[in-house]
Amino acid sequence: MTNSLRPHGYQRVPLPPARDENPADRAYRPDEADESPKSSSGTAGRDKPKQRNAFFDNAKYLAIVFVACGHAWEPLTDSSRAAEALYMVVYTFHMPAFIIISGYFSRSFDMRTDRLKRLVTGVLVPYVIFEIVYSFFKQYADDDPTHPISLLDPWYLTWFLVALFVWRLATPLFKIVRWPVPLALGIAVLASISPDIGDDLDLQRVLQFLPFFVVGLVMKPEHFEWVRQRWVKIAAVPVFAVATVFAYWAAPRMSSAWFYHRDSVQELAAPWWSGIVMTLALFGCSLVLTACFFAWVPKRTMWFTALGAGTLYGYLLHGFLAKGSRFWGWFDHDWPHTPLGAIAVTVVAAVVVTVLCTPPVQRMFRFVMEPKMNWAFKRDAAAQARDRAGTPPRKETARAH
Repeated sequence: MTNSLRPHGYQRVPLPPARDENPADRAYRPDEADESPKSSSGTAGRDKPKQRNAFFDNAKYLAIVFVACGHAWEPLTDSSRAAEALYMVVYTFHMPAFIIISGYFSRSFDMRTDRLKRLVTGVLVPYVIFEIVYSFFKQYADDDPTHPISLLDPWYLTWFLVALFVWRLATPLFKIVRWPVPLALGIAVLASISPDIGDDLDLQRVLQFLPFFVVGLVMKPEHFEWVRQRWVKIAAVPVFAVATVFAYWAAPRMSSAWFYHRDSVQELAAPWWSGIVMTLALFGCSLVLTACFFAWVPKRTMWFTALGAGTLYGYLLHGFLAKGSRFWGWFDHDWPHTPLGAIAVTVVAAVVVTVLCTPPVQRMFRFVMEPKMNWAFKRDAAAQARDRAGTPPRKETARAH
């Protein structure tokens, strides 16, 4: 942008692009920004450690807690209308919140070699590993030896990694179109009324959740600041209250499968036109509740802030306990279905996923979640030229968020 107070032709030096990240992939570290101010010598602050953005780490941690609680509540929904109502409310916003943050930190993603490598090692490889391990777990824990091992049919939680891989690859396209959100919403609507898409790569979820990722792509830092205004925080209280009351009314009248976005309307035994109505209605409701959720997320550093860097670990690892509790009949007893039992189940779910996000767990499973795999990739020409010249690699800076 030309500065009118400067001589004609003066232009501000553009800020470097934001780093990539997603809420479930530490291979990209979006909120780790190099805030190294230049001194008169041009070198001061160059070695200053990178700072993470506490708001986004807090949001990711709280969202993963809601994910774990939602999975813990699922077996209770058949016997408790209140549990079903809370389940529907949480499912309206917890994955959209994750996906919006993921899209926000994918704004600078392109087909650059190093970013493609991180996409493979940080998303594709963990998908392959966990899909295989989950399949074996299903065979033995559920006594289901016929359960197939197929990388084309994601089981349980691994669909998110497939979706993240596809969304990231589509990012350059949505960055150049004029109306990215309406385009993504149109794709989601068409997917919801297309039963022939099938289950391959869980494409229904990939396409129906796509608008939230694109919303994140077009968001700017000031949008997150806007939802954290005092009046929004206050308004979020009655909004969540109304949503909970409405969900309590809707619980016996509406299938919670609508919130999974994994089926077409024909598979839900609904008329085709309801796919248009429900996709648009749920998109609007999810955006409102997600904004209310962001309004309540603390901006300052909290005791759980550091756990936001390990949400991928908590997300994928807690699935073994969530599914195992069904396979092993833990919810077949009466006590978990009592009010005190439901509270205890909620607390256990929150504690377990919190532990799974801690640094010791990250160190233990980093070889799976963030493998380096340098052996699998050719070295780029620039790195080879630097080695021959004996010059250190140029440090990439990123704008602080």
